[in-house]
Amino acid sequence: MPKVLIPIAKGCEELEAVTLIDLLRRANITVVTASLTEQRQVKASRGVQLIADVTLEDVLFDDFDMVILPGGQPGTDNLNNDPRIHATLKRSVLNNKAIAAICAAPLVLAEAGLLDDKKATCYPGVLEQNAWPLITLKTDPIVIDGHVLTSKGPGTAMDFALAIIEYLLDNTSRLDVEAGLVR
Repeated sequence: MPKVLIPIAKGCEELEAVTLIDLLRRANITVVTASLTEQRQVKASRGVQLIADVTLEDVLFDDFDMVILPGGQPGTDNLNNDPRIHATLKRSVLNNKAIAAICAAPLVLAEAGLLDDKKATCYPGVLEQNAWPLITLKTDPIVIDGHVLTSKGPGTAMDFALAIIEYLLDNTSRLDVEAGLVR
């Protein structure tokens, strides 16, 4: 089974984080959540308390098939300001592993130079085309360009999780999880 890392930063968007964790686990994908600090309890943007499985330091050099960044603020800024996140993302790309980000979190990918010459989407206004001329910004809810997956925001979290399931496994697995959601 694929193994993914979801870093959980203080101020992350809980709807995105929990939806991604839940749906991927329904598909039997191994999901490891990691806090950026030694404190595994993380207060999300709307005050929901999340408990990460481990700290980022615990899994910093583990192999993952995908690293997924939930958005929200100030969670995205906290991810972006952590050099370990940039290093983890760059290592993933160098090893031909996938990276994914939703809402404001594609900003982290852009700041790391990982969206250059790629198509991507994000929460409206987070990335402006004139400020990021090497990125082809789209308005689609989900954009997949090679090993880079991006999505717009909380309202697209379920579809994004299903797209990740299909990307990591197959369409049948996606449809099985989707059927259980009674959509």
